[in-house]
Amino acid sequence: MESSDRDDSGGERGLLHTWRGYSYSVTPERLLLPGPVLQVALGTRHGVLLVEGGLVYSFGELPWKQSQGPEPAKPTLEGALSGQRVVAVAAGSFHSGAVTEDGGVHMWGDNALGQCGLSGLSTVPNPTPVALVDAEATPPRTVPALELACGGQHTLALSAQREVWAWGSGCQLGLNVSAFPVWKPQKVEHLAGRYVLQLACGASHSLALVRCLGPQDVHRPLVDKCRQCNQLLYTMTDKEDHVIISDGHYCPPGVALTEDECRLRAPPATQGLKMSPSEPLLSSRTCASNSPPPPDGVVPTQDSEEEEPAAPDGPPTASDCSPPSQSGGGAVLGVKSSLYPDEQAVKEYLKKLSQAEQMAKAAAGGTLPPAGGLTPTSSTLNSLVASCASAVGERVASTYEALSLKKMMNYLPRSGGAAAAPGGVFGDATAERVRLEDSVQAKKSSSTGDIREEEAEGLRRRLSLPGLLSQGRYAVHLLSTSYTLLLSPRLLRKACRPRMRAVALTPLGGAVPEAQELFPTLQTEVWSWGGGEHGQLGHGDAVDRAQPLCVKSLNSKEVVRLAAGAHHSLALTAQSQVFTWGSNSFGQLGHMESPSTVPRPAKLSEGIRVWDMSAGERHTLLLADGDCFRPIIYYSGQQVKEEEKEEKKEEAQGSAKEPSQREEGEEEEERPGSCTQQPVLLPFCMDLGYVSNVSAGGRRCVALSDMNVMGFIASLHELASAERRFYCKLCNIKTQIVRPLLETESLGPTLGPVATGLLHTLVSRFSLLCHLTGQHAASLTANLRRVRDVSSLLVLDHCGIFLDSFNEYCGAVGNFQVMGGFQALTKPSLDFFGKSPELLKRLSECSEENPTMADLLVVLFYLPTRHLHEYARLLLKLVSCFEVSSADYQRLQDSCSKFEALDLQLKRKRKDADNTVNFWKSFPGKMTDSLRTPGRRLICESSNKSLTLQNAGRFSVNWFIVFNDALVHAQFSTHHVFPLATLWVEPMPEENPGLHGLKMITPEETFTVLASSHTEKTKWLRSINQAVERALSGLPPVGPGQRAEPPASRTASYTFYKDGRLKEATYDGSWLNGKPDGRGVLTWPDGRVYTGGFRSGLEDGFGEFVAPNKTLNKTDQYLGHWRDGRMHGLGTYSYASGEVYDGSFQDGMRHGHGMLRSGKLNSSSPSVFIGRWLQDKKSGYGVFDDITKGEKYMGMWQDHMRQGNGVVVTQFGLYYEGAFKDNKMTGTGILLSEDDTTYEGEFSDDWTLNGKGTLTMANGDYLEGSFGGEWGSGLKVTGSYFKPHLFDSDKEKSRAVKLGRLCVRAEDKWQAVFEECWSQLGCEEAGHKDNTKAWENIAAALNTSRQLLQDSPETLPRSHSRTLEGLEVVPHHEGPITMERYHAIRLYLLKACDTALHPLGRLLETLVAVYRMTYVGVGANRRLLPQAVSEVTSYLNRIFHIVRFLFPDLPEEGGPIPEPTPALQGAPPQSPKPGRVVSSSALLLPVLLPRLYPPLFTLYALDKEREDDVYWDCVLRLNKQPDLALLAFLGVQRKFWPVSFAVAMAAPEEMQQVLSSTKDACFASAVETLQQISTTFTPSEKLQVIQLTFEEITLAVQALLKQDFLWSMDDLFPVFLYVVLRARIRNLGSEVSLIEDLMDPCVQHGEHGIMFTTLKACYYQIQHEKIT
Repeated sequence: MESSDRDDSGGERGLLHTWRGYSYSVTPERLLLPGPVLQVALGTRHGVLLVEGGLVYSFGELPWKQSQGPEPAKPTLEGALSGQRVVAVAAGSFHSGAVTEDGGVHMWGDNALGQCGLSGLSTVPNPTPVALVDAEATPPRTVPALELACGGQHTLALSAQREVWAWGSGCQLGLNVSAFPVWKPQKVEHLAGRYVLQLACGASHSLALVRCLGPQDVHRPLVDKCRQCNQLLYTMTDKEDHVIISDGHYCPPGVALTEDECRLRAPPATQGLKMSPSEPLLSSRTCASNSPPPPDGVVPTQDSEEEEPAAPDGPPTASDCSPPSQSGGGAVLGVKSSLYPDEQAVKEYLKKLSQAEQMAKAAAGGTLPPAGGLTPTSSTLNSLVASCASAVGERVASTYEALSLKKMMNYLPRSGGAAAAPGGVFGDATAERVRLEDSVQAKKSSSTGDIREEEAEGLRRRLSLPGLLSQGRYAVHLLSTSYTLLLSPRLLRKACRPRMRAVALTPLGGAVPEAQELFPTLQTEVWSWGGGEHGQLGHGDAVDRAQPLCVKSLNSKEVVRLAAGAHHSLALTAQSQVFTWGSNSFGQLGHMESPSTVPRPAKLSEGIRVWDMSAGERHTLLLADGDCFRPIIYYSGQQVKEEEKEEKKEEAQGSAKEPSQREEGEEEEERPGSCTQQPVLLPFCMDLGYVSNVSAGGRRCVALSDMNVMGFIASLHELASAERRFYCKLCNIKTQIVRPLLETESLGPTLGPVATGLLHTLVSRFSLLCHLTGQHAASLTANLRRVRDVSSLLVLDHCGIFLDSFNEYCGAVGNFQVMGGFQALTKPSLDFFGKSPELLKRLSECSEENPTMADLLVVLFYLPTRHLHEYARLLLKLVSCFEVSSADYQRLQDSCSKFEALDLQLKRKRKDADNTVNFWKSFPGKMTDSLRTPGRRLICESSNKSLTLQNAGRFSVNWFIVFNDALVHAQFSTHHVFPLATLWVEPMPEENPGLHGLKMITPEETFTVLASSHTEKTKWLRSINQAVERALSGLPPVGPGQRAEPPASRTASYTFYKDGRLKEATYDGSWLNGKPDGRGVLTWPDGRVYTGGFRSGLEDGFGEFVAPNKTLNKTDQYLGHWRDGRMHGLGTYSYASGEVYDGSFQDGMRHGHGMLRSGKLNSSSPSVFIGRWLQDKKSGYGVFDDITKGEKYMGMWQDHMRQGNGVVVTQFGLYYEGAFKDNKMTGTGILLSEDDTTYEGEFSDDWTLNGKGTLTMANGDYLEGSFGGEWGSGLKVTGSYFKPHLFDSDKEKSRAVKLGRLCVRAEDKWQAVFEECWSQLGCEEAGHKDNTKAWENIAAALNTSRQLLQDSPETLPRSHSRTLEGLEVVPHHEGPITMERYHAIRLYLLKACDTALHPLGRLLETLVAVYRMTYVGVGANRRLLPQAVSEVTSYLNRIFHIVRFLFPDLPEEGGPIPEPTPALQGAPPQSPKPGRVVSSSALLLPVLLPRLYPPLFTLYALDKEREDDVYWDCVLRLNKQPDLALLAFLGVQRKFWPVSFAVAMAAPEEMQQVLSSTKDACFASAVETLQQISTTFTPSEKLQVIQLTFEEITLAVQALLKQDFLWSMDDLFPVFLYVVLRARIRNLGSEVSLIEDLMDPCVQHGEHGIMFTTLKACYYQIQHEKIT
């Protein structure tokens, strides 16, 4: 540990003073050392010092040092440790130990009994390393240590894992071994899994301070069985109407170890020690394998707080732990007076008891977190019993079932003897009764015990635990072994009354969960083991114990530190009390009980708070706070004589003995005056300065002190002292006021449920604050003992935890006070404290003359908040000890100001609570009940008529009250509450000098109030505004004078109450001046929910609406845009029926372009409509796909019906185009069947012919006349039959029906889609507006999309965000068009059409959707090809219109783009370059066609199917020919035949000869190029491929002829035909038709046109090629 070097040289820190005894003549001697002493450890005649820098010094008699003369040594440096940084030292009777920074252990001194852990040496002269080796780990590893404790013949180490290791001799090791000494450190298995905090060793006993198992130990290994005897650690015994849970497991003596364990633990047998258990071992003490039974009247329940008296004869107090051979005789004394027949019966009974407990325990295995070997903490047991209690219900049977005990326990009649239960469990009711009577007997005969007091205390402890409400008459008792007495029926009845029990007065978890590990724990247990002949183990007897056992009576005492003298033990609690037990022959226990076998408080006058202690051989030192914070020292125990002959005599005696035996049995006869009756104050302690810790050992005393440089040390002491005093105060309040009040019988009925709940909260907050204070006090004390620095002050590092605890506590007091809780507590308090509440007055430090009970309670409960001022004051003192520039100064200053601020804030809170209480007293009672809530505080009210309602009636009463959460407008018998979060106040302009008005705006009402004067108006305006600001921010009140203007825009929740659309709906979201505005959620009680944007109180922007459909038990859902409270814009409406509409809305109705899918699942939706809607009805052009019928209609609609021209195609290949009326085919129409049979004429219904018409057969024959009947089911015909092809001359004039005349024109299709795009650009009609507005709208749309991207990046793919970035730059859209600008526009259009967030992209996406909707599926009918092509052309023209609107300088369709003329002077005149022509297809087809290509090309393929089949058949046959044969067949001139060709895998220059068998080698590159025509989309790309093919052919021929060459068509055509054949393009006819239909008109007569004509000619040539 580094001491702080705050006080420079260290000459003022860690000063060492030593003395003996307590007479007035004693003056401490100062030992001078080279640096501040950090720690002192004293043995019987020597001492070890740890000095800053990690140096270790020894002084006194050091017989193990060879150089040591007869004189006691001055402090000498232990050189063997130089270079090691030591952090802790320890001293036993005649040996010493040290722990280094890295956890290494070093031992030296007397080693006769193995206490140094080094085998084969009787003494160890210098510090020598000893390793703690964990043999269970693989590979075995060395465990680092934290601290050591040394006793007479043994040493204990605490490892970094908080486990205990032991070596040396005697049962005080706690190891289950049969031979001593134990040379190698071994782990104390009985404490494995526990978190050990500190160790202490006496001459022959050991103590450990253990953290109770809590939630933080969940990660530690859970053990439910003892590792050594394999018995359960917890037992549960079920009595008639209660359950006893016991955790007092103790291994039966003499447990045989397994062979492995023996090998691990037993030392080598070469030591000459006998192994036989029947012979006493000579050179070492052993543990009794059989503890003597207790004397008469004392049942070893090891638990009562009062001490049981010994029987007249008393137990044998052997100086050794007796070996088995000696324990038989004289063990049971006073048999005649015993209730038991003989020793055997006692043994058997005890055995039965332990078995029964252990068997019963098995049932609880599931509910207990089995602690690592030992008792669960109170909290673990609490949770177990709480869970039992909750399971109890009204019937005890349920308890039995819950604990599975029914199966295991066999209840017998009282008279019956023991019988074996099914599980081999013994239940002996008589014996049990005897045992309990005995225990009670012991209690009664005890000197000071009052059994009633103990019963009540035990009951109170148990019942103050949470959840332990007794149910009916079946109580579940937690009898942790410290309270095994059963309760008297009177107390039981008392306990069963329903009372406030739900408050845990001890928080089980610690201060704040996350601070758990940082704050010292107060929930601790003390465990002891070893020799108990003087009662030094504290279990109420003088029995030795070979294994650690919990000292139950200290369980709830919050022990924070232990110390052990030779034969006595001390425990220091967080409440600064010292409990002592063990040998008291010289008064060393500080009280007069002798010997004391259970812990008892040392007798110190009131107000003395002990915070450090140490024990020597026969004396005890206590370091305490007195009236001032300067530490004082008390001494109790043996007086040390000054006469020299005494010392010499002693030395002579001492040297005659071995050092190891010297301390044993050396009790002197008591001489009068040689011991203290109670601790004595040492008069010289005030001269020592500020003592930071005390040490005692042998006969010597040592104190370490500091000089108070710059007041720093004094301030630290004062801070710690104040915290200890505060904690004691809080504990007193808790035990003397809070607990008794909670247990008053009349509490529940008097307070009522609300106040009871608030009292619960208040008490739990009080407990948390109390606990936190205790932890802080312990931490400050530990800081004083070692470091004395500000770096580790919790109050700086975790300031927030303290502030929150005080704040929450003060809030809880205020809430209870406001609800009249303290008034209601008056009666129970008077019942309990009587008429003269002196105790209350004293504890609350109340200075009033005759305060009322309620006032006293208020003062008392507000008392803890005063401590904040104390923190601020003491931190300020510390601040003054530092340089202003230092970091510590800043930290202290910050914390100090935080505490000051909170102190002021809580004072204001208290004042508010007081005002509110007084206000409720004056307010009409009926309204009080409905308006008074715990958190509500009064701010101001208008009972003085300072505020009135404008235009109020003459006799009306209007009372305005501003609370911290609402404005209340009260009238005669009614009142209205306006929450502050949704209240806006505006001062009215004072046009009329007499009127001082304030306008109050709430979501549903706006009213004006008039103030009596201008100052009143200002006062009210400020008060309300501050209250609103506070309510919104949730912050504490702002100080006076601060002007807080609440924002007009805010977030709040409100429920509407007035009739109308929003009645009883709740809105939660953004507001602006009384209206929902921004994002929010609106919920109606019937389940409708709207989530999205609002403007001026109405839904506006993007939002989601869900409405339950009760009949279908599903919900309707709309997701889309809103305007003025209605659906408006694009959206998707999913109906409960399964229909989904996706499209435009207007005023809440479907209007514009939209798609409606009907059917359960979209994948199998039976019908889809896509088209135009008008006021919720299908009207205009639309496509309807009836999937169930397999029909698709494309045409006009009106009022949901097909009306006007339209086309129907069916899955069976029927095609109809014509007129519709009232949803039927009515009027003129054309019907074609798959085999080209055609009817043209009148229809009256779907597929029903009626009237004049012409029926044409596939072969050209036709019928003219009147037709009637349904198509396909027998037609009635009256008419003439014609056969036109009878003579050859008419063959060509076939009667082909012209299709497309009766369908909707391409220009009239999808107008709504284009209208939508124009309106997005801000035009009511196409092109009517200035394009600047359009560009602004585009920018706005993109901006919104970018916002959306930032808010939720996952909604859009990453490519979208990149596209958006590219569109941010608006292209220059005015001025003359050049090629450069033309390219810029083309790129912009490519990008814009790539994202649906751009209006053009959205348009394109919709067009693609409708196109696919029309021509995919049933719509893939070859007869629709002309319409599909004209639709594409129509799209091009209409989009081009929009593009020219955005870029007005773009030339019209077919207009040229002028080339810039070179401006260079004297440049040679160039031939004018051919200019570029603007065309919609060049600009837009690259964007549009790839998306429409699949459906369109399918139609082409269907249309050209027959021709393509003929062509393909020919291609396949001709391709069987080798190259040369095919070239010859096609008539290619010989000079063009290739002679050689390159081989793919060979070297570049390697060419291969063309042979007659060679195939697919000639013109290979041209063939490959032409094949790419199938991978392109637009005509221009396809033409490009054809051009490249020609170029490849030319290159091949030029290489062959080795000269330039001009083609004539006669030469070229056969070669090209060869390439086309070899390219094997499957749907060449479709490709040719597509190019022909969509080719840019300006290309037709150019080079591309000629090349295309050549290809087309090849196609026809191949079809008609005659192969001979």
